[in-house]
Amino acid sequence: MTRSLLLACTVAAGLAFSCASSPSAADLSQTHMNVPEGYEPSLAFQWMDVMLEAAARDVERVGAAPTILSRQMALPTIAMFEAWAAYDDVAVGPVFGSTLRRPEAERTDEAMKTAVSYAMYRTCLDQYPFHADYIEGEMRALGYDPTLDTTDPSTPAGLGNLVAKRIVTDRYADGANQLGDDPGSDGTPYSDTTNYRPVNTAERCVDPDRWQPIPFDDGKGGTFVVDFLTPHWHLVKPFGLESSDQFRPGPPPKVGSAQLKEEVDEVIAMNASLSTEQKALVEFMRDGPRSTGQSGHWLRFAQDVSVRDRNDFSEDVKLFFAVGTTAMDAFIASWDSKRYYDSSRPWTLVRHYYKGETLHAWGGPGKGVIDVPAEKWHPYSPSTFVTPPFPGYTSGHSTISGACAEMLRLYTGSDEFGVIEKRIAGALTEGDATCEEMQQVDGKAVLSSYGKPLSCDVKIPIPTFTEAAEIAGISRVLGGYHIQADNVAGLKLGRDVANYLHPKIQAYIDGTAE
Repeated sequence: MTRSLLLACTVAAGLAFSCASSPSAADLSQTHMNVPEGYEPSLAFQWMDVMLEAAARDVERVGAAPTILSRQMALPTIAMFEAWAAYDDVAVGPVFGSTLRRPEAERTDEAMKTAVSYAMYRTCLDQYPFHADYIEGEMRALGYDPTLDTTDPSTPAGLGNLVAKRIVTDRYADGANQLGDDPGSDGTPYSDTTNYRPVNTAERCVDPDRWQPIPFDDGKGGTFVVDFLTPHWHLVKPFGLESSDQFRPGPPPKVGSAQLKEEVDEVIAMNASLSTEQKALVEFMRDGPRSTGQSGHWLRFAQDVSVRDRNDFSEDVKLFFAVGTTAMDAFIASWDSKRYYDSSRPWTLVRHYYKGETLHAWGGPGKGVIDVPAEKWHPYSPSTFVTPPFPGYTSGHSTISGACAEMLRLYTGSDEFGVIEKRIAGALTEGDATCEEMQQVDGKAVLSSYGKPLSCDVKIPIPTFTEAAEIAGISRVLGGYHIQADNVAGLKLGRDVANYLHPKIQAYIDGTAE
């Protein structure tokens, strides 16, 4: 049975704060960042939490779709910046330019925050319509009237509403097919408009270089196959890139090349020797239920930076704008490569190279490493979500992480990050299995890991933005979702995107954009 990802797959998640009351230092410590004494999150920070919580609720409703999530998060950050710019002395918006600039006497903090709140509120309503009650409740908790629908730009509320209306209306025709009414669509929001059909089927692989749909367990004793998620995403209008293929990398290695065989063997070797630290890393970057995707992950990292640097309202608006738009364009660029090359993943390649052979590999939850037929080889992931349902090259995690890490490095002027992530290894993949059960090899207990007593309580230090991107990328190879070529090309693609976007974003902030 074939089922849309939007109805079938829930992938991952994060923590969220409610705007009903400002988060305390204890709440913020969940990000594992040292919270400065007396720190209070800005209104922009709180609106990020509202948006991320709405996104997580939408994932619970329909499943995780990282491309769609990236756009759903970028548009509110654009609206936030556009409304803020109208009350700044020099900044210009990417949509209205300087035409909405308010007279100097009107440029108060209160007016600025009101305009931003209405812009965020209306944009979030458009992007998350099934969670209107939640978003409206948060708007009221922040002290604003959600029924105020004026679009008179001489008032802060009207300006915010006007900004939101223009941004979402323009984006209805950006190629994402948000309304399901683009030519070629089946009428479903965000559905494919290109009539993509895979060369391979889940049952038969005729070309191991091409993407193959992979069967997932349905939790009821059966299986289902998930279609290519948003195969039309390369057609979505980028925020700042000239085109989706602007930085398209060269081709991935093909069957018959020594490089591909070596990289598949590397994935097999990693799968058979995962430490608890490596399992925790795979799960950290994969997330758990209520995932907000890589866009959400990096916006939360941006929130960590906000806490660390004690950002005020304006600094947060600019920071979230930079990261949100970068993530969206990185997804568009990655999907161009995925669609153009239509490349396979390790699940297919392991079966191609080693059909009929036995491999030493992860045996499933609580089974450790055992001998398995190559046809049963499995990435380190639940059987209900074997591997992401779209081609491998380039890795989305690597591309988006490379882009957002580079943007944060450029924007903050430093590569320093300083987060420590605390995880319980195997919690998202191996359920109630003990650490000893998880790490056994051929039925024999393993009592230590790299010379240390075996423990599933893991700390993942992330000292720099660059290292955050690197570990995000390698986690996908460790997990068995990608070969190294997917990762390496993805990191470079993402960094190319960020380096191109940074001066454009800075020009909006400085007021020098043409």
